[in-house]
Amino acid sequence: MIIEKNIVMERTNKKPILLDLFYNQENTNQPIVIFCHGYKGFKDWGAWDLKAKAITSKGFCFLKFNFSHNGGTMENPIDFPDLEAFGHNNYTKELDDLNDVIDWVQKHFKNDSKVNINEISLIGHSRGGGITILKASEDRRISKLVSLASVSDYASRFGSDSDIEQWQKDGVKYVINGRTKQEMPHFFQFFEDFKTNEERLNIEKATKSINIPHLVIHGSDDTSVKMEESEALHRWNPKSQLKIIEGANHVFNTSHPWQKDELSIELQKVVAEIITFLNS
Repeated sequence: MIIEKNIVMERTNKKPILLDLFYNQENTNQPIVIFCHGYKGFKDWGAWDLKAKAITSKGFCFLKFNFSHNGGTMENPIDFPDLEAFGHNNYTKELDDLNDVIDWVQKHFKNDSKVNINEISLIGHSRGGGITILKASEDRRISKLVSLASVSDYASRFGSDSDIEQWQKDGVKYVINGRTKQEMPHFFQFFEDFKTNEERLNIEKATKSINIPHLVIHGSDDTSVKMEESEALHRWNPKSQLKIIEGANHVFNTSHPWQKDELSIELQKVVAEIITFLNS
């Protein structure tokens, strides 16, 4: 297995993106799988490396990356040394990042028989699940979609009208990161960008328009994103497959740091479902 960590993807007039590639040297025509992390997430979180290796070992080219404004830097991709960037993040930036990552991987393997650049699947976790749904609905390059503990809407997460009014008045609001104890800023541009692009960022509308295979996975004990959100995705796209992992929390009973050399039982089940789906 070839593992290339922390590749810097430079972009003109945009922040660079840091990504990891996993693929098999001996195989040919490996489909591409791109993983998008969630809110306050990063590509090196917890057991994501082990998950990448498990999927790659079954004949796939796996790519995971940090969104450009997730708060990480090229030098320190873990946790959030760049809170200014975090505060300037928004959903359209993340869609743009994902588009550039797809462009990059297609160009990177353009003349390489090891990888099939015309078969691309997306996996999105939590907030990243919403991003991958939106992207799959508008980009014909996407062959299959996996929603992993995904959110089903963005609008409701901004709070009440009075919350938004106070946010506009202050220009910034802060969210405490329970693990790192950082006060993480959201500048008001986040809400303004959402309102400007509200139709494009409508996950329900996007889900209803998806006509590629769609696997929806959720943990029964998820307290961060309720199981009802995945049930809504499945209801909006009845052709999708819904798999509930019993006893699993939002990160499928893993944590950061993850110091074991194997996945949790719940994440093993997730990976098995994903591989079966991607091979079907």
